[in-house]
Amino acid sequence: MTRLVLIAGASGSGKSRLVRRSGLPCLRLDDFYADADEPGLPHTLGIVDWDDPASWHGAAAIEAIRSLLETGTAEVPEYSIPLSRATGTHTAMLPAGAPVLLAEGIFAIEALPLARAAGLDAQGIYLDRPRTVVAWWRFKRDLAQKRKSPWVLVRRGFVLWRAQPALKRKALAAGFEALPTAVAARRLAAFGEPS
Repeated sequence: MTRLVLIAGASGSGKSRLVRRSGLPCLRLDDFYADADEPGLPHTLGIVDWDDPASWHGAAAIEAIRSLLETGTAEVPEYSIPLSRATGTHTAMLPAGAPVLLAEGIFAIEALPLARAAGLDAQGIYLDRPRTVVAWWRFKRDLAQKRKSPWVLVRRGFVLWRAQPALKRKALAAGFEALPTAVAARRLAAFGEPS
């Protein structure tokens, strides 16, 4: 049976990099963001608050996870963060006999209780890194990828830096295990080993 492991952490904490290096199959939870022109989105600092779970389609993400676990395939959005909208869809596939399915993104914290409420057996890992390190890597990444204007990145970065301790507390309360990156990498490597 395929194990479901949700990878959470602050934006810029290295979730995507950790997952890529693991070589394990993964669903990107960020692909389930709402389009920027969707009515009723939350706003902060005069822009859409992309760190608010109300900007994310959690039910659709959980349905995609369920489909992957039960059928091995799911139709998922392709989301462009610079454009703040889905630009198409693609078929995600879970290899037959895969020992684990990872799901990573800033809303993994919200996804864990949703997955459990949907009857899925899930566990969570929270990447625990110092917030100043996370802020620096986030800014470099977002600037290089031209995700938003530099001024927005600085303002948003300061807000996220201040919020990171509360984010960790929220993850722990939701049932996540906080691990340093190296320990999390070893845990994922162990998931991929033959039992």
